[in-house]
Amino acid sequence: MKLVVMKFGGTSVEDASAIRRTADIVAGRVAHGLQPVVIVSAMARVTDQLLNAAAAAGRGDKSSALAASVALRARHHQAASELIPAGELAPISAFIDEHFDALDELLRGLAAVGEVTPRTTDIVASYGERLSSRIVTAAFLACGIAASHLDARDCIITDAQHMKAIPQDELIAERLREHVLPLAQAGRVAVLGGFIGSTPEGVTTTLGRGGSDFSAALVGGGLHAESIEIWTDVNGIMTTDPRICPDALRVRTISFDEASELAYFGAKVLHPATILPAVEKNIPVLVLNSRDAQNEGTRITALAPHCRSPFKSIAAKKRLTIIDIVANRMLMAHGYLKAVFEVFDRHKCPVDMVSTSEVSVSLTVDSNERLPEIAADLRKFADVKYEGRKALICMVGENIRGQNGIAAQVFGALRHINLRMISQGASEINMSFMIEEDDVEEAIRSLHSVFFADPDPSIFDLEARAEAQAAGGKR
Repeated sequence: MKLVVMKFGGTSVEDASAIRRTADIVAGRVAHGLQPVVIVSAMARVTDQLLNAAAAAGRGDKSSALAASVALRARHHQAASELIPAGELAPISAFIDEHFDALDELLRGLAAVGEVTPRTTDIVASYGERLSSRIVTAAFLACGIAASHLDARDCIITDAQHMKAIPQDELIAERLREHVLPLAQAGRVAVLGGFIGSTPEGVTTTLGRGGSDFSAALVGGGLHAESIEIWTDVNGIMTTDPRICPDALRVRTISFDEASELAYFGAKVLHPATILPAVEKNIPVLVLNSRDAQNEGTRITALAPHCRSPFKSIAAKKRLTIIDIVANRMLMAHGYLKAVFEVFDRHKCPVDMVSTSEVSVSLTVDSNERLPEIAADLRKFADVKYEGRKALICMVGENIRGQNGIAAQVFGALRHINLRMISQGASEINMSFMIEEDDVEEAIRSLHSVFFADPDPSIFDLEARAEAQAAGGKR
C-alpha cells in the first residue's frame, strides 16, 4: 500500500468549484494506485471570521457575533447544495445546522459573560475544519470516491496548551493506527480536518498558525507515509515573493533544512513545524498547486542536489522589533547572557536574531505582546531601548559560509540600503540581516536581480519564466 497524505489549504476548499478540483486530484491519485489520507483546512477566511465572531461576543456585541455565524452558515449550506445531489443532501444539511446551532449557543454564552478564554477560542476556531472536512467527505462520495470522515480530535492528541497545543507523537501514532490505518487498508480515503486536536481527556485544542500543514506532517509521520503533499494556490516554493519580483522562479527541489529556514523567516508556503515530523521519518514533502495540478511543484527532501547558484530563495519577515540591551556594570560578569535570555524564556518570547559584544546585546522579536513586561525585567540589570517597524531579510542557499565573496556581493547589491544587524556564519545555509520595513521590496528586488540573473536550470523552473516573457512580448 502506497500511502500518501494530501493536505488541502483553505483556497483549495473555499467553495464548490475548488472542492470539485480537489476531488479530481484525489481521484487521480487513487487511479494511479496510491492510497490517500486527506487533511483539509477550513474554507478560505472562515477561521478569521470565526475568531472575529468570538472577539465580538467577548466584547458583548452579540448581534455582530451572531450575524457572522448566519453568514457562515449560509456559505456552508451553499457549498454543500452545489456539491451533493438533492436526494443525498439532508444528512449534511442537518450536520451543518446542528454545528451552527451549537456555535450560536456558545457565542450567546460568551456575550453574556463578556469574556473569551483560550479554551473557548479553540472551540470556536475548530468549527471551520469540523465543517469543511464533513462537506468534503460528502463531495468525495458524490464523485464516486470511497471516502470516510474522521473527527481529527480522535487522532491528533495534544497537551492542554490552548491556541498552540503541542502534539503527543506516541498517542497520535497509536490513534492513527486505530482509526485511519484500517480505512486505508480497506481502500477508503480518510478525510480529517487539519489544525484541530484534543487533549487525552477530549478537550478541543488547536495547533496554532499553519496548523493544518502540521496536522498533515503528523499524520504522515505517524503512518510512515511515502510522501506528504501540501496543496495550496501557488506552484511551490519560489525564489522570492512574485508580487515583489514578477520574474521569481519556482524552485524544483530544496532540502528540508533550507525549506525550514525559509518557512521560519517569512516564506508563507509552509509553517516551519510542518517540516519536522517529515524530517524525522525522512518523508519527502511536495508543495503543489490545486489550481494547476499538472505543475510538478517543489519537492522537499533530506538532501537536495547540488546547485551552482549561491542562493535558492529570499524571504522577508516583517513587523519585527530590535531590542538593544546595554549593561556596562556587567562588564566581564559571568552569566550576563544567561540573565538576558532567562527573561525571554520566562515570558515565552522567541528570539529571531542575536548580536552581542562584551556588555551589549541586540536581538529581534516578532511579538510586541509582552514587550513592556520584558523591558521592565531587563531594566533590573541593564539599559533597554527598542525600535519597531523592522524587517529581516533571509537568504537561503547551499554552503553559503564556504563561498568566497558572497558577503561582498550582497552588500554591493544593497549599498543604497542601511543594514542594521547582520548574521552570517551561524548557519551554513542562511545569511540574514535587518533593515527598515519600508526598504523590504527594494532590497528584495536588488538582491533577486543580482543572484538570479543566471539561475541553475536543474534547480529552477526557467521554462515558466521564458513562457511568461514570451507572453508579455506578444502583448
